[in-house]
Amino acid sequence: MHLARLFPFASLSVPAPRSWGLAGLIILLSLVLTACGFHLKGVAPLPFNSIYTNITDNSAFGANLRRSIQASSPQTRFVDRSQDAEVILQQLSHSRNQREISINAKGQVEEYELQLSFVFELLDAKGRVILPPTTLNVIREMPYDADAVQAKDSEIEMIFRDMEQSLINRIVRRLSSPDVASAYHFMSSQPDTSSLEEMELLPTQQQAPL
Repeated sequence: MHLARLFPFASLSVPAPRSWGLAGLIILLSLVLTACGFHLKGVAPLPFNSIYTNITDNSAFGANLRRSIQASSPQTRFVDRSQDAEVILQQLSHSRNQREISINAKGQVEEYELQLSFVFELLDAKGRVILPPTTLNVIREMPYDADAVQAKDSEIEMIFRDMEQSLINRIVRRLSSPDVASAYHFMSSQPDTSSLEEMELLPTQQQAPL
């Protein structure tokens, strides 16, 4: 009797050892990237090549924002003077707040609400508005233990850092959105006016009777 009838699996092709090694490497790499939190965010490159911001790079927030923007848009560089930039990312306010939302019978805080608020706008080189003042908020709740103050204070700071990274991701997505790209290209093609809103009003004003 033929061996194939006795051992049907003997007729199946077995990948070469090198193929198994390559497949294993790909699987291992995928697991490592997943464990590290690597995700493709789908962020498009920014439509401009130079940017100035009043957010200092001496802070963790400013440094991380620069890294995130350059990672998603390698052709975009930060410049030290606003007059050398195609666009200006203007921070209008940046605040942290910590609010008590739950207190036990002893008057001790059991839960906090952490709030992070960031307001910014995007201008072109002539100071015209590309993206009007925009407010982004991040809110988290966390339990609090008065008997472990030092540990909880460290946890609060860690949560705030995570909230800032979430905020940075939202800023980058907002800057790379299609409407910002359209507004930038439209503004670049227009003569000097104070804002995009004025440009949108021009056709109406021209059609109005004298």
